[in-house]
Amino acid sequence: MGGVNIEEIEFLVEILERHPFESLRKIATEEGIDYYRLKRVYDKYYGEYIAVNARYNLRRVGLKSFVAFLSVPAERLLEVGRHVTQNPFIVYANPAFGFKNGLSLFLHIPKEQVKHVDKMLSKYSDDFEYYEVRAYPRGRNSKTLEWGEWNLNHDYAVLMDILKWDARTKVTEIARALGKARPTVRFMINRLKEIEVLVGFYVTVDMNIQDRGIVGLTKELDEEVLERFKEYEIKVGVLPEYGYFLEWFFSSQEDLGSKVLEFSRFVDKIMVEYFDPLFKEMNDRNNRTKFSRMVKEDGSGYHSILEF
Repeated sequence: MGGVNIEEIEFLVEILERHPFESLRKIATEEGIDYYRLKRVYDKYYGEYIAVNARYNLRRVGLKSFVAFLSVPAERLLEVGRHVTQNPFIVYANPAFGFKNGLSLFLHIPKEQVKHVDKMLSKYSDDFEYYEVRAYPRGRNSKTLEWGEWNLNHDYAVLMDILKWDARTKVTEIARALGKARPTVRFMINRLKEIEVLVGFYVTVDMNIQDRGIVGLTKELDEEVLERFKEYEIKVGVLPEYGYFLEWFFSSQEDLGSKVLEFSRFVDKIMVEYFDPLFKEMNDRNNRTKFSRMVKEDGSGYHSILEF
């Protein structure tokens, strides 16, 4: 990370959080900052360390989220990893060791295909467990949530891929990729917003600092964990049929043993994830076109999760 200036990174993140979609000239004007300074910092970091990604409400298009844990022999880890990261319904896969030794997966499954998850996972391992996961904190009407369905044409799936990968892609480039005029692209983006599929944008910083994760499952959530480890990034999810899911990110420069001992008192099951560069490359390649490969080309719905 030679030449990286943390203050410049923080400056650009703050700017893009306020203006995720606007051009640099418009941002400079609205913020009252020097355009050339902004462009220099942007060109230095955007795309390599920083990205702006679309945030979707996948419930609107009928997708449910799951976490899954597979036992995979060490000698087959890479082989199975390559296999699972060709399936667009598997959002990411990471090597993981603990209550299962093998892979930790995150899935997006069409609501009508949840019944096929066992069969899908059995293609990769004969020993697995999985749980539906929802946003934390638990919603008031979480037991009566309704899921929509895919009722858009395939071009919208391609658009969602582009905006999810890089929401700052120029409209001209999107229009070229879709074979449409720029006003049509703007209409499509606005439509995704109107039907509450596209619900916003977020800034991602990837500096390869947090290259380890601890996954924990617990029937009861002790919220002290959020305060106790507030210097770390922690994600919390609700497992409707079990309890709660926690994912805690840290650096391999820190002592793994002490972190596991420290965190294990808050969970019933625990495993360590390794964010391996090779798996990141495979996950990125899979995610770059996941919506367009999930959705049938005639726009009639999703492919079967068993096809891949």
